[in-house]
Amino acid sequence: MNIHEYQGKAVLKNFGVLVSAGQSELTVEEAVTAAKALPGPVYVVKSQIHAGGRGKGKFKELPADAKGGVRLAKSIDEVAACAREMLGNTLVTAQTGPSGKQVNRLYIEDGCDIEKEFYLSMLVDRETSRIAFVVSTEGGMDIEKVAHDTPDKIVTFSVDPATGVMAHHGRAVARALGLKGHLAKQVETLTAQLYDAFVGTDMAMLEINPLVVTKQGELRCLDAKVSFDSNALYRHSDLVELRDLTEEDEKEIEASKYDLNYIALEGTIGCMVNGAGLAMATMDIIKLYGATPANFLDVGGGATKEKVAAAFRIITSDPHVEGILVNIFGGIMRCDVVAEGVVAAVREAGLTVPLVVRLEGTNVELGKKIIKESGLNVVSASDLDDAAQKIVRATRREAA
Repeated sequence: MNIHEYQGKAVLKNFGVLVSAGQSELTVEEAVTAAKALPGPVYVVKSQIHAGGRGKGKFKELPADAKGGVRLAKSIDEVAACAREMLGNTLVTAQTGPSGKQVNRLYIEDGCDIEKEFYLSMLVDRETSRIAFVVSTEGGMDIEKVAHDTPDKIVTFSVDPATGVMAHHGRAVARALGLKGHLAKQVETLTAQLYDAFVGTDMAMLEINPLVVTKQGELRCLDAKVSFDSNALYRHSDLVELRDLTEEDEKEIEASKYDLNYIALEGTIGCMVNGAGLAMATMDIIKLYGATPANFLDVGGGATKEKVAAAFRIITSDPHVEGILVNIFGGIMRCDVVAEGVVAAVREAGLTVPLVVRLEGTNVELGKKIIKESGLNVVSASDLDDAAQKIVRATRREAA
C-alpha cells in the first residue's frame, strides 16, 4: 500500500526523524492559510500523487515550458499562483505513464537552505531476506541513471535481523555519504530511527530523495516515499486509514475486495490466470505474438466460482480490453470451478469481445464440458502457445 509524502513524513516524525514543517491542503485558500502559518519567506508547493518524478513532471493542461509538480514559492502570492495551476490538473511523470494523475491535494512545506543533497532508501532484499540500505552522494537526481552511469557512487548493505540495526550501520552510512563530526553522529541516529520505522510499521520500501544537510548543519528528510507490506496491514489499523482510494485504479480496488492479485496495465488482451508464475508466462507469450496484456491477474489456487466471476467482471469492465485469455492449470484450482465462474460472469455481463479458454489439470474434462454445453461463443485451446496465438489472431480480426 502506497501513501502520500505528507503521510510518510508524519510516520517518520513519530519515530523522531527530522522533517520540515508543512501542511496538506485541498484548496487554494487552504494552501495560502497553510503558507501563512509557516516561517517563510520561501515555501515549497508539492503535488501529492502516488508517483515519483513529480519535480520533473509536466501538467497536461499547462504549456510545455510550465514548471513541474514541485515548486519553490518566494511569497504567499506565489503559493496561491502555484496552487491554482496545480490543483485539478493532470501531472504526467515517468512513473504515472502517459495518462498521468490528477492533483487533488497539495503539501505546503517550509523552505530549506540546502548545503548538500544525498539519496537514501530502504527495502527488503529478497535474496538475503534482510532489510537493505541503499545510499548515495548523488541525491536529488534520477537514482536509476546514477546506478547505470556511475554505480560506484551507490553503496548497499543489509542488516542482520538477529541483531537489528547497530552503531556500525550508522557509521557505514556516514562513510558512504562522506559525513564527519556532528553530522556523522546525526546520521547514526537517523539510521536507527529509519530502521525502527521500517520494521515497526512493516514497510516494504522507504525512499528519501533528497536527504539534505542544511546550511544550519542539520540532517533533514526533504522527501519520503513510503509503501507498506499489504500482507501485514492487519496489524496496523492506523496505517490502513491512510489509504487514498482516489489514487488507485478502480478495478484494482474492486479486485482487492475479492482478494485477487490484479494490476491494471495498458494493453488490450485481458488475462485471467492462476499462479503468479503462470500469469507472467502468459503475459510474456502474448507479447511474443505481437500483442500487449491489459492486466496481470492471479486468481490464486483456491478460488471459488464467485471469485472467478468477479475476476471476469473486472477484466470486462476495462474499456481497452479487446479480447480475453483464460489460462488455468488446475492443481489445487479445479477447472470445473473456473468454468462455472466464467459461464456465470458471461451470462450476467454478456460477452462482446473474443474469449479463449485453456484448461488443464484437475477436473479438466468436466470444465471443458461445462463451457461447451453453456452455448457461449468461447474458443478452446490445447495449450498456452495455442491459446496465445488464437487470442491475438481473434483481436486482430476484430480490429480489422
